[in-house]
Amino acid sequence: MLEHGRWAQRRASPPAATMGRRRAAAGDHHAAGAMMTSRFSDKGTPSARLSRAEFMRWLGVAAAALIAPAAPAAPAGAPRAAPLLTRRIPRSGEAIPAVGLGTWLGFDAGSGAAERAPLAEVLRRFFAAGGRLIDSSPMYGRAETVVGDLLAELGLTRPASGAAGGGAVEPFLATKVWTTGREEGRRQMAASLQALRTGRLDLMQVHNLVDWRTQLATMREWQGQGRLRHIGVTHYLPSAFGDLERLVRTERLDFVQLPYSLALTGAEQRLLPAAAAEGVAVIVNRPFEGGDLFRAVRGKPLPPWAEAFECRSWAQFFLKYILAHPAVTCVIPGTAKPQHIDDDLAAARGPLPDEATRRRMVAFWREL
Repeated sequence: MLEHGRWAQRRASPPAATMGRRRAAAGDHHAAGAMMTSRFSDKGTPSARLSRAEFMRWLGVAAAALIAPAAPAAPAGAPRAAPLLTRRIPRSGEAIPAVGLGTWLGFDAGSGAAERAPLAEVLRRFFAAGGRLIDSSPMYGRAETVVGDLLAELGLTRPASGAAGGGAVEPFLATKVWTTGREEGRRQMAASLQALRTGRLDLMQVHNLVDWRTQLATMREWQGQGRLRHIGVTHYLPSAFGDLERLVRTERLDFVQLPYSLALTGAEQRLLPAAAAEGVAVIVNRPFEGGDLFRAVRGKPLPPWAEAFECRSWAQFFLKYILAHPAVTCVIPGTAKPQHIDDDLAAARGPLPDEATRRRMVAFWREL
């Protein structure tokens, strides 16, 4: 149950050819990735290269993530699950399910059936349960292409106009631009549409605020042309909260994506209130703090009072804390494991903790 590895360099500039450099930045981790239980979300700018120490730290996070058990699957013949909690996008009024799916590392897979079969099952279960929002980026290697290919297999790709082909499910596709310069940004965004096999994206975001002025200008142009439905910005570091707040207040964004968790509550002070005040939807990345939250509760039972908000696993405990904040629109845990998507989505069902219970959750966490 791993989110982002903790190896990304904080201040590296993105390359023009993102995929090749990203592979170099990550090291070719397919062999290690095959052994991981993944809960990924969004993380930052790439480094040109990993040191041995950084790579070993990344492996440590991956190992820690393996300890988080998923909630047991419902038995055959069990009652149909309740609908997922939805939240409205303030600018458009569209309602989307409050739990989405991140694709960092988990969907950076090859073309072989063995690699893709679990991912196809993740998507099948995700959509069958009512999930919609899938978040990706050119930084994530082949993730956009894999998502596009699997959506095509499910009959859920979408032309430039109209709904996804053939089914009642309408994926909400979000990705990012992660480069500098006007022409390179346009090229990268066009490549993302092609990889995701869509003529129109639901959300394009400036990844980690890289060249945000240039990229936002193009995104507004494309939004006016109907190629993008919503636009926004992202970051994975709390040190960027000031910049994110400034853009939320001055740039008339549709979305902001930010890190927020039971262990990292700083966004509650100014950024989440700013988003609520300005009518900006919030996507939460890194809900499990790179697996650190699971490591902290290894071998520990849920507190008995978690039953009051129908919490069945630690993943649900962590996600329900986030979802209980009224400014949060969607949280994007990531996984390549079908059983984990079931567990994550269950956090969007049933009651959420009230404010007093949220304070109790924070106190409980700090005492661990």
